[in-house]
Amino acid sequence: MKAARSEQEFQNILRRLGIALDASQIGVWEHDTQKDEVVWDLQMHRLYATGKTQKRVKAAVWMNAIHPDDFVQAQADFDLAIATGDVYSSEYRIILPDGETRHLRSRAYCFEEDGHITFIGAEWDVTADVLLNRELRRQKAIAEARAVALEVSSERIQHAAEHDSLTGLPNRRFFDRRLAELAEGEGPEKLAILHIGLDRFKQINDAAGHAAGDDVLRSCARRIEAGVPKNSFIARVSGDEFAVLIANFVSLEDLKARAERLTEGLKQSVWHNDEVLHTGGSIGVAAASGRNIASLLAQSDIALNRAKKLGRGRVEVYSAQLKAQLNAEQRIGRQFSHGLEKGEFVPFYQAQVDARTRRVVGMEVLARWRHPKRGLIMPGEFIKVAAGLGRLDDLDAAILKAALRDREAWTRRGVDVPRISVNVSAARLSDPLLIDELKRLGVQPDMLSFELLETIFLDDSEDDVFANVAGLKAMGIDIEIDDFGSGHASIIGLVKLKPRRMKIDRQLVLPITTSREQKRLLRSIIDIAKALNIEVIAEGVETQEHAKLLTRLGCDILQGYAIAYPAPAADMLARLTEDDPQALAVQH
Repeated sequence: MKAARSEQEFQNILRRLGIALDASQIGVWEHDTQKDEVVWDLQMHRLYATGKTQKRVKAAVWMNAIHPDDFVQAQADFDLAIATGDVYSSEYRIILPDGETRHLRSRAYCFEEDGHITFIGAEWDVTADVLLNRELRRQKAIAEARAVALEVSSERIQHAAEHDSLTGLPNRRFFDRRLAELAEGEGPEKLAILHIGLDRFKQINDAAGHAAGDDVLRSCARRIEAGVPKNSFIARVSGDEFAVLIANFVSLEDLKARAERLTEGLKQSVWHNDEVLHTGGSIGVAAASGRNIASLLAQSDIALNRAKKLGRGRVEVYSAQLKAQLNAEQRIGRQFSHGLEKGEFVPFYQAQVDARTRRVVGMEVLARWRHPKRGLIMPGEFIKVAAGLGRLDDLDAAILKAALRDREAWTRRGVDVPRISVNVSAARLSDPLLIDELKRLGVQPDMLSFELLETIFLDDSEDDVFANVAGLKAMGIDIEIDDFGSGHASIIGLVKLKPRRMKIDRQLVLPITTSREQKRLLRSIIDIAKALNIEVIAEGVETQEHAKLLTRLGCDILQGYAIAYPAPAADMLARLTEDDPQALAVQH
């Protein structure tokens, strides 16, 4: 090895190596690759904590200090520099005699002198930089992990805010946003909404509990998913309602057919804790194109409401006519309450006659609305409105009070007033205050009959209904079953209720003059009634032929246009005071 190089030579080498550290921080070394020793300065000894000062050091001291895990790479870097004659550059850990670990960076310049390869280089401690970089990387990793966790948490919060936790479907908020996006952006050419409302859901919740209701909702959600196109957007928009967005549908007819199949799928039973629950669904369909889709949900809701009013498990499609009809009903609805308060609802009376003598034995009270602008409005236009407003019981009460006032006025005139039959709604029949109210009105025995629609006369009627029925009978008020044959009353139900009379529905009466089957069916119903000691009223008697045939079949009382048309109180009084009972019949 040549004599030690001057300080200036080392500085030049360091500059060539790109090292610009303070000289006090650098350990300088020289190594002849053919010799087993190196030349170190004092800083090298300090770096390696040898506690010595001699310039010549065994190469083993250097090599043995390198961390075992870094030795192979350090040696490979050295061999590469020899093979290429290029600058040696490496970074490794060393283990000090006291066990401390340091990180060193080593750079050297390769010289070839007298056939020998010599490296002259420097080393410096980069432990602080390594630890700082490691900490920075750790902090960066922590920050990135926190960012990811925050993003995941944000996504979860967003998902929870826009999805229903029970069914996993999008909720009303998400549905509204999606619909708004489609309306404002370049959405599909055609878009439709199937608005689905579950039938009998409240009854399931009340009877079987909320856990059962939850099972029904989850089951129905899965059935809806299976029954609509794969790319549909399905949401639970309220407690028992779902909405489905269907893009680029084939046709309105196809949508309605799909909705009808869906209603069939929703009718399937649901199991809950070994109990079978039965539900179903009604569906409102609305379709539009372009920017008209913003009002789709409101339109589908209108169609759904119509489907529910017309019965369970139905499909209704929105149309301008349906909207106009709804507006008319809403207008009637606003006027209904006002009319009820102003006494605009009045009783009309239709005579009921003995089938053999044709003398008047009763009168059915029918509600009419004397509208201040439209004149006389028939029940078909306002009964459903009253039901929708939840005011059928108020209407029943108003008509009953008016009929009792008429009866009292007729009695004061010395008229022998026959029994008066009034209709009673399910809501009124369930009212626990009904009996007390009738007593306050001064209802006397054999004065009234209450007509119960067969559709509310069920074998599983609530206890308060039968309690009120018992109270009515105790007051001497007869119970009649109205429109028998139009619903699903059973013989067991008849035995349980024990009505005084049953009124056979007009749809069973009308065909008897032309159909033997209908005549035999009617005779069977009459025979059952007679066996249970129940009087039979036939309504819908439209011809004298009907009247004669019904009399022969055993009907006790006749009612219909062949007997008398419904009449206001003044006309009914005039007819009651006539000597000839046939004056009550319609003259043809």
